[in-house]
Amino acid sequence: MSKVSGISTVGELRRAVEKGAVPHRSVHEEVRHNLIQKLRAGGTLFPGIVGYDDTVVPQLVNALLSQHNFILLGLRGQAKTRLLRALVTLLDDEIPVMPGCEINDDPLAPICGACRARLAADGDDTPVAWLGRDNRYVEKLATPDVTIADMVGDIDPIKAAKAGLQLSSELTMHYGLLPRANRGIFAINELPDLAGKIQVGLFNILQEGDVQIKGYPVRLPLDVLMAFTANPEDYTARGKIITPLKDRIGSEIRTHYPAGRAEGMAITAQEAWLARESADIRTEVPSFVSEVVEEIAFQARQDRRIDKRSGVSQRLPISAMENVVSNAERRALVSGEAVAVPRVTDVYAALPSITGKFELEYEGELKGAETIARELIRAAVANVADGYLAHLETRQVVEWFDLGGSLQLSDTMSSADVVLHAREVQGLTELAHAAGIDKKAPAALLASGIDFVLEGLYAMKKISRSDERGYHATETPVRRPQREVPLNDEMPMPTAGGKKKYYN
Repeated sequence: MSKVSGISTVGELRRAVEKGAVPHRSVHEEVRHNLIQKLRAGGTLFPGIVGYDDTVVPQLVNALLSQHNFILLGLRGQAKTRLLRALVTLLDDEIPVMPGCEINDDPLAPICGACRARLAADGDDTPVAWLGRDNRYVEKLATPDVTIADMVGDIDPIKAAKAGLQLSSELTMHYGLLPRANRGIFAINELPDLAGKIQVGLFNILQEGDVQIKGYPVRLPLDVLMAFTANPEDYTARGKIITPLKDRIGSEIRTHYPAGRAEGMAITAQEAWLARESADIRTEVPSFVSEVVEEIAFQARQDRRIDKRSGVSQRLPISAMENVVSNAERRALVSGEAVAVPRVTDVYAALPSITGKFELEYEGELKGAETIARELIRAAVANVADGYLAHLETRQVVEWFDLGGSLQLSDTMSSADVVLHAREVQGLTELAHAAGIDKKAPAALLASGIDFVLEGLYAMKKISRSDERGYHATETPVRRPQREVPLNDEMPMPTAGGKKKYYN
């Protein structure tokens, strides 16, 4: 709800609620009401969440309509935290609270002792403050060192001494994160990492809706929407999560990685920092480069040498794309070019942003992360290039290399030099144009297309590449046969009419 003009006391708030000008409802009811309004209006429920429209979002909507507390199960890099933070958009713009209250107490129904005492003393003249939606979301990363005091609260002896109160007094309580999330959303990331006794402390919150602090008879019937995230492997493993806690979570929602390359590219384009601030250099990323970077993640997720329980985060293509663009930017700065266009070979310069994004199995550890990453890049290039080059005639370019030709290029070579050297290879420039590079494209874009064609042929094992010779034939070059000098008895002798004749 929006702040109602003129409401500054409890009496004014009560009259507004009685007239229906200000709704008075729980957090679950508030989220449900606002979600219904959004569904009726149409449009995107959670902006920035890509690929979940037909899978995760409908399940999440059902959980919220059912007023459930829920958990998101998924591997790393599946937008679980972002999805939780998007729930803030389903809260009212502002709600009335008791000013200065640590737990955002409801002025019409306070639950903490201090607010009840204040309301009893001032009555309808008790002031009212307004709390925005962004301040009603509390998030905690579960770690083994989290204590029950951090989550729920503890006795504060200093507060008791200053106020001259007994330690058993409710007014001596120091509230933890959970009570401070009262009348809002409380999210716990990686729930299984929470110690067992802390998980036990969440029982009453999920079932009875209250907490007890330090064993004293202090009940706080909190109004809070609880949401959790976890890795499926940890969540289902025995001993990681307490069964009664699982039983109290209303809905269990599975997240996933992008279903296709297009979805992954949309996420990477949204999240990666590609619009650089350099005023004199413009960045342009060809579609085939974006596809190669995204395909690396897909290849990694199905590679048996990579641990599938850990997953391959969507951060891999995001970080890799940023490094690819940076390498193109560096080349453009050194070469004095106005346009920075990434090439497929720039992906190899992004190895530092790839090798740390996956965990290896034993077989992968033997080969090493960098070797695995290079093989993933080559497999990704082969997959993407097949879609671009499969229907094109590449024989002329391959034969040029088979006849002994070689082409030495590097990722630091300027675009003009790449185009100049490529013209030595018959049909190479034409093949780059056929793969989608416009004939009027600038040299930087044409150089990227040429590089893609060469890397594609290399990845599909039609040509080879080495540090010494550059691009060359896959096998021993086929040389044209040289005619041997004939023996004396085979020397041609002149005959009438100028024709030559061999004597046997």
